[in-house]
Amino acid sequence: MSDSSSMIVFENVEKRFGDHVVLRDLDFTVAPGEFVTLIGPSGSGKTTILRLLMTLERVNAGRIHVGGECLTHMPKGDREVPANEKHLRRMRKRIGMVFQQFNLFPNMDVLQNVTEAPVRALGLSKQDAEARAVELLELVGLGDKVREHPSRLSGGQQQRVAIARALAMRPEVLLLDEVTSALDPELVAGVLKVLKDIATTTDITFLCVTHEMQFARDVSDRVLMFDRGQVIEDAPPEKLFTDPDHERTREFLHAVLDRP
Repeated sequence: MSDSSSMIVFENVEKRFGDHVVLRDLDFTVAPGEFVTLIGPSGSGKTTILRLLMTLERVNAGRIHVGGECLTHMPKGDREVPANEKHLRRMRKRIGMVFQQFNLFPNMDVLQNVTEAPVRALGLSKQDAEARAVELLELVGLGDKVREHPSRLSGGQQQRVAIARALAMRPEVLLLDEVTSALDPELVAGVLKVLKDIATTTDITFLCVTHEMQFARDVSDRVLMFDRGQVIEDAPPEKLFTDPDHERTREFLHAVLDRP
């Protein structure tokens, strides 16, 4: 089943690591251009969802679709088989991810970090890739840092380079995995502002895992509460944060919002 009106579709997805079931019969969709945030306790399966979309893990059962096309499987003759590496590589170009750790190339300057993948993976000319990179670095507030090396940047600046690098691949979907968890508290607001600006000025579809509840409330179209590998609540942020239906959601929000 592919839902052409949705950018991301999880259909009866199961993911196990040995005997441990991380995701069970998981169903949810994300519309094109929507910003959806996943919240929930550690170990509930949120990051596994992002890793499946990035094809860093494979499903044990079910299907994932991206942009109306199956990510996890492909046709072979008159049947469907698990996707091969060629299929995964092609689908991966539609999806970008910003990780907790910045994963920048230390031997390259900021401009080279942002242009490397578009030149190698998308076949852009160096001139076109650099023009795009300069635009993006301006967008994330680093137009004056193009020739700096990552070691000379703050953590917040490095994370903004990582965001520009992900955007340089022109993804239809951008995955955010706890993008502020490695930052000093005073640097968090700047990175979140950049992401909020991008979310409101582009048609990129966002799927975000975060413990920054105020950010989730400010920028999300929908918030999904996860517990034990399943969505237990799916609501607009104002509803979920002020009047959640599920007792487990109330317990979780009480724990994270009332922390000293």
